[in-house]
Amino acid sequence: MKKYSVLLFCLICSLAAMSQKAVLSFEVKSHDFGKVNEEDGKITYVFDFINKGNSPLVVSRVQASCGCTTPTWTKEPIEPGKKGSITVTYNPSGRPGVFTKTITVYSNATDEQLVLTIKGEVIPKTSGENTTYPVLMGLLRLKSKVIQMNSVEKGKIQSRTLEIKNTSNAPLKPTLENLPPYLTVTVVPETLKPTEDGKITFTFNSKNSTQWGPVSDDIYVLLNGQKKYSEEYKLTVVSNIVEDFSKLTLDQKRKAPILEIPIRTLNLGIIKEGAKRSGKFKVSNKGQNALEVRRIINNNKELTVRPAKLTVTEGRSSYITVDLNAKALTEGDYKKSFTVQTNDPENSFLILIVNWKVQK
Repeated sequence: MKKYSVLLFCLICSLAAMSQKAVLSFEVKSHDFGKVNEEDGKITYVFDFINKGNSPLVVSRVQASCGCTTPTWTKEPIEPGKKGSITVTYNPSGRPGVFTKTITVYSNATDEQLVLTIKGEVIPKTSGENTTYPVLMGLLRLKSKVIQMNSVEKGKIQSRTLEIKNTSNAPLKPTLENLPPYLTVTVVPETLKPTEDGKITFTFNSKNSTQWGPVSDDIYVLLNGQKKYSEEYKLTVVSNIVEDFSKLTLDQKRKAPILEIPIRTLNLGIIKEGAKRSGKFKVSNKGQNALEVRRIINNNKELTVRPAKLTVTEGRSSYITVDLNAKALTEGDYKKSFTVQTNDPENSFLILIVNWKVQK
């Protein structure tokens, strides 16, 4: 009888723990800007949300489907019943026509991923601008300054093409510099004749990248060898390196690493203004294959986060160390979060929270 009572007690405790969840609820999930003028510049919309759950809500990451869309969001943990927001800014420059962009919100809520949408129609400039190649870069015209690779599965190669045009009455040779090792480019033709069209092909080889998740690279265009490293001559290549866990076999799933972090909120206690303090999260692998800490996404200037090991073998444990520098912090209570990306199919993104209090 006692045995069954213990089991019942454990079941009740488990159900109670499971019920402690954050619930991310948006007032609206889609916004139509309607018709907007390209010449009017960037446009912005604020998506408001509320935590309708009974546990603190942490928005760990917000990712846009295109480099032309920039999201900012409430990064502090949001208590039950409190509100937060995600501000989305779209840059219509060089992007005439109808657009639809998605913004994916990652959090510790019951729905770990939610998708927001913005749409509209950009009316191109009419003051003599070339609508086919709306971006002007010296004597070169381009269709865009942002090359969107979208999601690239780790180990795969993906290519995108950018159309260009020589608007001058002399030969023009575009070359590109500041390329990372995983990105190559080909310009065809290498030298554009006067008024000739061409294209630049960008090839992203994820095998040569050590990064995971969102990756953004700025590269520069040289015209006839002239180096001008400025915003005017800058291109941005945006990609997202992902792993497709849906392709795992049953045996691979059975042998997959299992991430276990017993305490996911680290309390650093009371600290004096300007002082430093450190703490640790214990990381264990309860699976059969090696656990890999692939990336730590930390947007907090006062926190430095570093794993003791990037690989944790079967049955072993390691630590993630958090170093706090309160040099620029004023008196008050603080709660911050960061995201750990791993190769555990069930915990590929895990949010950890750090809190402390600063006193004079």
